Amino acid sequence: MTGFVPDPALYPFDSRWFDSSAGRVHYIDEGSGPAIVFCHGSPTWSFLYRHVVRGLRDRYRCIAVDYLGFGLSERPAGFGYTIAEHTAVVGELIDHLRLDDFVLMGQDWGGPIGLGAATTRADRVKGVVLGNTAFWPIEQPANLAFSVIMSSRPMRRRILEQNLLVEKFLLGRTGPHLTRAEADHYRMAQPTKESRRGLAVMPGEIRAARPLLEDLARDVPARLGSKPALAIWGMRDMVFRPKACLPRIRSAFTALEVVELRRAKHFIQEDAPDRIVAAITEHFPR
Repeated sequence: MTGFVPDPALYPFDSRWFDSSAGRVHYIDEGSGPAIVFCHGSPTWSFLYRHVVRGLRDRYRCIAVDYLGFGLSERPAGFGYTIAEHTAVVGELIDHLRLDDFVLMGQDWGGPIGLGAATTRADRVKGVVLGNTAFWPIEQPANLAFSVIMSSRPMRRRILEQNLLVEKFLLGRTGPHLTRAEADHYRMAQPTKESRRGLAVMPGEIRAARPLLEDLARDVPARLGSKPALAIWGMRDMVFRPKACLPRIRSAFTALEVVELRRAKHFIQEDAPDRIVAAITEHFPR
């Protein structure tokens, strides 16, 4: 844990804890009704979903998790922070909460992490919501080059020592519009070199997680493809470009609705939370 305590005015939720097999996991569990599990990406944490949870918790049970190494969760020694390991821990939390008939929402790395947990529990999944993500091996040269460069020793040092992923890619010029206090909530969730070990692993996983992504490319259509599905897409995202990703997602689900967020970029939960709330409410009525 980082010792950081969120401002209840910005993050008005009760913190909950789960002792997974790998370490102590922080999550929130707000509201009642049909359950929705929210999975974040990198370099964010459950704070990313704060507006969405506030908008849905009067009708749904909203569960948002911080992966080990992210947000308020533990940074356990010996944990590898790989996508496969995060997937296993999210699955443990779903089992611990005895969730049944739940909806899974994943964005960025939260797509493959959440889907990895959901495919092995497909009989308990009600539906899927995906936002700006991919669950297949990444082939685009720019993304692969990013993985090579950002996992190099000099760049890993900058991630650890300068919080590069947060400062440049989340809070930089192309990131979402945030208040100073909101930006500080992303900074203070990763306040030290030691607390950023999980962040430093993620870029290399674009290549290293290929076996897991190959499995998901097969298992998602086979096990979840007939579930009601919703793709909510930031159309200005330069990472998961809609022309490259949406056809692949359309081909994986037989009952898919696509909501295009014309002005949103990568972090759709910051750019268009009200549209996300409205789309989920309409697509998955109580």
